[in-house]
Amino acid sequence: MSNTPMAANPLTRAVLEIDEYASGLGWDQPARLFALVDTARLRAQEPALAAQLGLEDESATTGLTPIEQDEVPTEKALDEFLGTIAWPDAVVGCALTVERLMLPPSAESQVPEGLSEAGLTKWVASHPDRQEVRMTVGVLRDGSRDAAVRLREKDSPTEVLTGPDLVPGLADALKATFED
Repeated sequence: MSNTPMAANPLTRAVLEIDEYASGLGWDQPARLFALVDTARLRAQEPALAAQLGLEDESATTGLTPIEQDEVPTEKALDEFLGTIAWPDAVVGCALTVERLMLPPSAESQVPEGLSEAGLTKWVASHPDRQEVRMTVGVLRDGSRDAAVRLREKDSPTEVLTGPDLVPGLADALKATFED
């Protein structure tokens, strides 16, 4: 049974479920991509798959079921990879969980000018105020979005930040996977 708190909407519940799943795998994991499908539709159209996923309970008629996709390639930049995705109509949304290093806004003024992307990455990795975070972002075809952010130093289900505007760039990139 999931420890995911009951959230107000299905997208938030799916994002928190994915965050909980990723948390169970530990840190230093690769990015993971998920298709989000309507649970009731999945149960009706793919009963064997629904049973395999433990979704036999027909009382749960609403919600989204995350289905993990193949590994996200590490040899390609994440935005390039996301630009290659096209989802079938049965997929109502998608989500991605990824770990990154983050600096507080106060560190922006300290960034040396003229750094390459690799140089900036190295600089952030050695900064004393860096924070390791896991971001889980989900979007729906209709543009709805939500995110969960977990700091490694506060790795607890009660310390997960949620909200639709936490990781706007990643949400925009995921939304673009549904555009023609």
